[in-house]
Formats: sequence, structure tokens, C-alpha cells
Amino acid sequence: MRHKLAYRKLNRTSEHRKALFKNMLNSLIKYEQITTTLPKAKELKPQIDKVITLGKKNNLHAKKDLFAKLQDRSSINKLVNTLSQRYNKRHGGYSRVIRAGFRYGDDAAMAIIELVDRDTEAKKVDLKKKENVSTKKNTESKIKDKDLDKKTKSKT
Repeated sequence: MRHKLAYRKLNRTSEHRKALFKNMLNSLIKYEQITTTLPKAKELKPQIDKVITLGKKNNLHAKKDLFAKLQDRSSINKLVNTLSQRYNKRHGGYSRVIRAGFRYGDDAAMAIIELVDRDTEAKKVDLKKKENVSTKKNTESKIKDKDLDKKTKSKT
């Protein structure tokens, strides 16, 4: 009998579970929507709600508790500055779990967990960095081409 045994173990050790949920919390705060398996999403939902509630307190002790849980300054800053303002009038229920079919390889139930009233541009955070890098590479290659042209002209 499983009386008084809370939470799913997810076939992982306690340290692995702790690291898994820390990483998933950071990703969910950063992108505001992630795709994962259904049991992981169901376990993540109360944790993200507790973290957002802690971020709404906006005092030093709450920030230290958040850092102990998340260990990522950018996540904490977004949580305290952006998400706490967005959910200021809402009392709980900051996230939702949507079933998303089954995974092709092992037929595992998949789910999308997202923040309610999410910013749709948050998923493109890393894409902007890649575009900037590619434009830098293009400008660097143009500069190199100009230098080569100058060298060949000077030799002739």
C-alpha cells in the first residue's frame, strides 16, 4: 500500500530528481512553455506555482529562497520583475498542463506545460542571439574580403 507516499519518483534518485526539476523550472521561467512527459509536467505544476508565489513576495528572504531553489540569477530576475507583476492580481493557478499526444519512439504520454497569459515572444529568446551571431559573422567575412581585395590590389 502507498499510504502517505507523495510525489512521483520518476525512476530517478532523489538528487537526479532535484536537478531535473531545477532545470525544468529554469527552462519554464525562461521560455514560459516547455514540452515534456505528462508525469513530469504534473509534478512540475505545483512547484512552478510555489516559485511564482515566492517571487511575488519580493523581499530579500524570498529572493534567497528562490536562489537556493533555482540557482540562476536571470530566472530569479525575470520571476521577481516580470512574472510577479503579470500575476499580481491572480491568486494561484499560474500554469496549465495540456496533453500533447504520444512520443513516437516509446509511446510516452507527452504534455505541454505553460504559464497562463504567457508572452509568446519568450520562446524566441535564444533565436535572437543566433541571428546576431550570424550577422556578426557576415560583417566579419565582408571585412576579410575587403582586406583581401586591398592586398591583391597592392600586389598588382
